[in-house]
Amino acid sequence: MKLHTLLYIMLCFTPALCFGQGNLHGTVTDTRTHEAIQGVMISNPTTGQLLTTTNAKGKFTLVADTLKTLRFTMIGFNDKLYSITGAASIQVNLEPSTIDLQQVVVTASRERQARQDAPIAISKINAIQIHDTKATALYQLLNKVTGVYMVDLGNEQHTMAIRQPITYNALYLYMEDGLPIRPTGIFNHNSLYEINMSGVRDIEVVKGPASSLYGSNAIGGAINFITQGPPAGYAGNVSVQGDNYHYRRVDADGGFTAGKFGLYVGGYVAKQRDGWQDYTDFDKYSGNFKTTYDFDASTRLTTSVAYNYLNTQTPGSLDSAKFYSRTYGANQRFTYRKVKAFRANTKLEHAWTNKSSTFLTLFYRNNSTAQLPSYFISDVRDNAGNYLSSNGQENDQSFHSLGLLAQHRQDIDFLHSRLIVGAYVDNSPSSYYAKFLNIQKDVANNTYTGYTATGNYIDNYRIKLFNTAAYAQYEIKPAEPLRIVMGLRYDRIHYNFTNGITAGSKYKQQETNNYNIVAPKLGLTYNFGNNKGIYANYSVGFQPPETGDLYSARQLTPLKQATFNNYEAGGWFTAFNKKMYVEVTVYDLEGRNEIISQLLPDNTTQNQNAGATRHRGIEYSVAYAPVKELSFRFSGTNAKHTYVDYNEVSTNFSTGSSTVTVYNGNRMSNAPSWIANSEITYKPAYIDGFRIAGEWQHINKYFTNPANTKTYSGYDIFNVRTGFDVKSGPIKGAGIWFNVINVTNKLYATTVTSNQYGDTYNAAPPRLYTLGISYSFAKH
Repeated sequence: MKLHTLLYIMLCFTPALCFGQGNLHGTVTDTRTHEAIQGVMISNPTTGQLLTTTNAKGKFTLVADTLKTLRFTMIGFNDKLYSITGAASIQVNLEPSTIDLQQVVVTASRERQARQDAPIAISKINAIQIHDTKATALYQLLNKVTGVYMVDLGNEQHTMAIRQPITYNALYLYMEDGLPIRPTGIFNHNSLYEINMSGVRDIEVVKGPASSLYGSNAIGGAINFITQGPPAGYAGNVSVQGDNYHYRRVDADGGFTAGKFGLYVGGYVAKQRDGWQDYTDFDKYSGNFKTTYDFDASTRLTTSVAYNYLNTQTPGSLDSAKFYSRTYGANQRFTYRKVKAFRANTKLEHAWTNKSSTFLTLFYRNNSTAQLPSYFISDVRDNAGNYLSSNGQENDQSFHSLGLLAQHRQDIDFLHSRLIVGAYVDNSPSSYYAKFLNIQKDVANNTYTGYTATGNYIDNYRIKLFNTAAYAQYEIKPAEPLRIVMGLRYDRIHYNFTNGITAGSKYKQQETNNYNIVAPKLGLTYNFGNNKGIYANYSVGFQPPETGDLYSARQLTPLKQATFNNYEAGGWFTAFNKKMYVEVTVYDLEGRNEIISQLLPDNTTQNQNAGATRHRGIEYSVAYAPVKELSFRFSGTNAKHTYVDYNEVSTNFSTGSSTVTVYNGNRMSNAPSWIANSEITYKPAYIDGFRIAGEWQHINKYFTNPANTKTYSGYDIFNVRTGFDVKSGPIKGAGIWFNVINVTNKLYATTVTSNQYGDTYNAAPPRLYTLGISYSFAKH
């Protein structure tokens, strides 16, 4: 009787035991960031049958008692086959693909979407590229992107050229997690030193106007830095690096997810002492803090805080004698720049259904930039050109912002369409002052020896800056391969200026400027299948005058709003069994009243409107991986930047006569006709974790003045990067890397400026050797 009872009990529990053993639980994470990956497709590799997908936390459950292998697939990541060994719970890591056109991007619409669905030129630098490059400055990453030349000005200072000449003007929009890091009207060409490089997960670059979605200044391009989020389980990393010219840097980051709560903290400290160029010491402190809280599977609250501090000496540019002799000596030792940038935001996301979602973001900024700029040191000369005296200024610009960004996405069954609507409010009161300085000069040695404060203000004002905007984007699919995207944005930008100088000012005591701007967009993509497709779009970009140009006492010419009409078309395809990916874009960007810098005889600049400009070019990239261990990338752009309607007025003060010089048809200043970057990477299978890469950067010859009578020859430089990450054993997680920048020790300048007294050069570093070590750990 007892035996029968025992057999009966065993038979009853056998199905339950079999079912329990057949339940497989797992988590899928990014191998580099350790963040959970949502939407990973898990399938049977034999039949191709889709079994399940991962949820918002990267988790999945399936019955796999008869399966021995699973395939994990996600756009933007390498496919992975995973052998089931009988464990009830597994951890799967996916590695981002470095040569996959079909990545997931967010900057095209503020929503996650496949790259092939976005009718714009957009590129992405992912976590693998960031990890392998080990960049000490962002230009080392961004210059890998097709059509981008980020100009290194030293100590994380920079300017940019994307579908534009090398320019210091407000033609680019820089964002962090989709929020502009500075408000409209207070652009700074250096503002990417307000980004924590250590906390960046991905970088997305939109080339051409994106004003229909993001507003002002998104003309040459928009760059969105997507920050690291909390890892699944827990993870951390620490690294130390330095170079042969006394650059030192320490990075540390880490985080965890426990239940509904996630935390990430990361940052770095960098110092430069006694560098290759005189008077270039600097200190940088940078950090990010992010928390997430999942109320349920549909609702998440994310809070982010970023702080960046930069204190740097600013040597200024070099004359030709110092540049070509490689003496790299500064002509003064008292200029500086001190930057404090604090940003915080909290974002509430809710998915009403799988077809409907909303997010609401509140943000705050507090920023100050104090400086005694070398570029404002100028000489006063008489009508015959004889030296009389020198002057400069000490200035400070600060602002604080309180704003709101709200967006709703609704998928509609009719023509498989999607509607995105949003609103943006940014209240950013700011203040600015500039104090006049008398500069002492050693004329014989052409050096500035010191300065004296006069107590006099050049500028002293406050501005109430208020930007409100509403935008909408509608996507339809009238046929399966065809997607049409229509967008429209309205901005009202309000400046309210109050002058703090009550006497002797050329300004009114109070002035108001309003700009009402409508920016449309129309684009389409056509997907032929098998990773082949084309796209085309028309878009409008706008740029109101900057507050510093409208209200500065140095600005003598009144400025108008600039507008740009952009026409572009492109396509992508694969070849050699998807081992080669090719993407090509052609564009025509027509500027009206484009705000450009005019170089004055005292070597300072002033902005003015050009009647019309034209920017035409072709951008192309090729990625090829003949075998898994070897990959090749080539990115290039050929462009022609032309003055269509532009002239300058020069005055002879001894005679009182003025001369108008017309530059119609000339090439624009500082506009290379060819920019290229290429890289070959080898990761041998027999040394797991080892990598070596060689990179070539090319900048073609360009004119340095609008008369097209002076040129700079451009340059070619070569970089080599190698590293090794220990994947197993007692020191698993350890890493080491060694980079050589400018292998041939090439003498070159990142930018050259011409004036009537000669040329000045922003010298690039000689050969740099960077050595670093790191240690990482993670558990899920």
